[in-house]
Amino acid sequence: MALKTLFFSLSMCCFRGRVCHHPKDPAGNNRGVIQRTYDAHRRRMGLPVQSVRHITDDEVRAIYREQYWNAVAGDQLPAGVDYAVFDYAVNSGPRRAIKELQRVVGAKPDGIIGNETLSKVGEAVEATVIVNLCEQRMRFVRGLRHWPIFGKGWTRRIVGQFEGAQDDDTGVLDRATLMARRALPANKNVPIPAPKAAAPGKALEEDISAVTVASEVAKDPKWLGILGAFGSTLATVATSSGPIAWAVAAVLIGGGIYLVYRTERGQLTT
Repeated sequence: MALKTLFFSLSMCCFRGRVCHHPKDPAGNNRGVIQRTYDAHRRRMGLPVQSVRHITDDEVRAIYREQYWNAVAGDQLPAGVDYAVFDYAVNSGPRRAIKELQRVVGAKPDGIIGNETLSKVGEAVEATVIVNLCEQRMRFVRGLRHWPIFGKGWTRRIVGQFEGAQDDDTGVLDRATLMARRALPANKNVPIPAPKAAAPGKALEEDISAVTVASEVAKDPKWLGILGAFGSTLATVATSSGPIAWAVAAVLIGGGIYLVYRTERGQLTT
């Protein structure tokens, strides 16, 4: 149990000091804990809800242990595998992480870690399980709608900057493999380097909305200038003629706005 406590402490290192302010992360999160999860935890503890910005280290630790580590039976999984499954659970939910682990080891993917799953995991080679789990996790996030926006960060988080497992890389794949190789001494709290880029606390699947694009356009003086000049010209045309000119002006304005929307949206997704 002391060894497992060490691994849990090490796995928490990657979540320290990370408040997500990304406009495409509507849930908002602090060290991977979203506001909804924090509210539920505070209510369960009989405490008033507050912004997740004010979450304490003890609360972060309690939420991760109760809702993610314990949910994936972290104390019963082999070193390294426990960390890989735990991190997957934090970002995409415990049930998905467990099912993916079960598929990797050939157990029934029912989302519940029981004797069959633990037996299958125990028979497998830890490093192989970690590699296959991370590969399947990458396949999952590549299919999400926000992959064009967050893909680079997700990749660095899961597999690091370089392909495969390296001792000096910072992906979950790398750190979990180090744990599996028993490279971390059980009697020292050796810090694991945090990923170089933060990823959202949850794997988001919402599409890029018109409101999002409009907010980006509003920040760009280039578009404001173009739209202002375009609108002024069309207004002059429309007021100098009859209903037909009005209709033509309306069509041109609508087409111009749509062109700006498509252009800016294309930039957001590349």
